[in-house]
Amino acid sequence: MNQNFSTSFTVDQNPEQVFAAINNVRGWWSEEIEGRTDELGEFKYHYQDIHRCTIKITELVPGKKVVWYIADNYFNFVKDKSEWKDTDIVFEIAEKGDKTEVRFTHVGLVPTYECYAVCSDAWSTYINGSLRNLITEGKGRPNQNEQIANKHGIENS
Repeated sequence: MNQNFSTSFTVDQNPEQVFAAINNVRGWWSEEIEGRTDELGEFKYHYQDIHRCTIKITELVPGKKVVWYIADNYFNFVKDKSEWKDTDIVFEIAEKGDKTEVRFTHVGLVPTYECYAVCSDAWSTYINGSLRNLITEGKGRPNQNEQIANKHGIENS
């Protein structure tokens, strides 16, 4: 059985609009991003001293697919510092009748990970909430890390 964290939702917008929203990472995930998020290459994300990562955008297929590779990662709240490193984040976009389905999979984020509860909760919040809002309403809700961290008792060191 595939245990990678995955979630999906369907919207009325077309695949091109969905693709554009996914690549507007500052609009739905975090404004704490360095680098371009809409072309092949690398960008960096950080949240206080709690989470930092280097992401390589390895695939951009307009209206169809976006793939990120986690080249480096740091969490201050897990023992195994390799969690997330060398994993892939895949956004798949598919037409379903007159709707568009967005499927998000973090390949390698599995229940055995110490960060799984926090990370799956965070991705659910950002993908099903913020990204979906960016696509459907033109405005996402980035930077919700504090609420998520507080909910899970994670503190800035």
